[in-house]
Amino acid sequence: MIVITGATGQLGRLVISSLLARTAAANIAVAVRSVDKAADLAALGVQVRQADYDDAASLDAAFRGASKILLISSNDIGRRAQQHQNVIDAARRTGVALLAYTSVLRADTSVLGLAGEHRATEAAIRASGLPFTLLRNGWYLENYSEHLQAVLAHGVVMGCAKDGRVAAAARADYAAAAAAVLLSAEAPAQVYELAGEQAFTMTELAAEVARQSGRAVSYQDMAQQEYKAALIGVGVPEGFADLLADSDAGLAQGALDGSGAVLRALIGRPTTTLAQAVQVALGK
Repeated sequence: MIVITGATGQLGRLVISSLLARTAAANIAVAVRSVDKAADLAALGVQVRQADYDDAASLDAAFRGASKILLISSNDIGRRAQQHQNVIDAARRTGVALLAYTSVLRADTSVLGLAGEHRATEAAIRASGLPFTLLRNGWYLENYSEHLQAVLAHGVVMGCAKDGRVAAAARADYAAAAAAVLLSAEAPAQVYELAGEQAFTMTELAAEVARQSGRAVSYQDMAQQEYKAALIGVGVPEGFADLLADSDAGLAQGALDGSGAVLRALIGRPTTTLAQAVQVALGK
């Protein structure tokens, strides 16, 4: 029995799809806060169990009978470390054979502000004594492709990434890697550094959007605080704007660049390219 937390999120649903392509639905359970939001998963034969990261008793019940658990990181930034600790404690009480966790690329050395809670979670997992795998995911291509309409409307990609390169991959790539680890007949590695095969700069992102759309699009580089202010100016909440600007600044320092060899080996195919992601986003 494989239990997936956060399964109604975008990554979680893709993990479920990847698992269902390779194993029976009866072997999969999801631990979700809202059972109603998982009605489509239940219709596929997946077991749906109510659980909340803040409710230890619900986690114990959701993990009953589990042999492997995938902890998909919470999106409650600032509270994630304790929420993840609750999941780890419940997994330890269950005695699972594997706890896998979706972390961030090179979490142990990353300059990204968002890496802090991932480092804390990784430390807690190591301290738990459980067999574990850390899926250190790089950036999603969707972080860019899902916002192309705004880019096209203004003809500009804004940021503070300078000439930094980002080795992004699609959510589906990372989901397929998680499924491969969960279904492996052999003990997986403890740490996987996962990234896309074709890194690109923000200038190259703008050029690719321009090429495929036939519209003029350029990259406008700013100071970090200027970029944060611009995000706030278009309605992004201040806390999230700070995270985005910090991540771009980290990108400039190489925090999101990496080799795609490990991800490609896990999924058995090339990782999704920027050109492919832009093509899909533009409906071409």
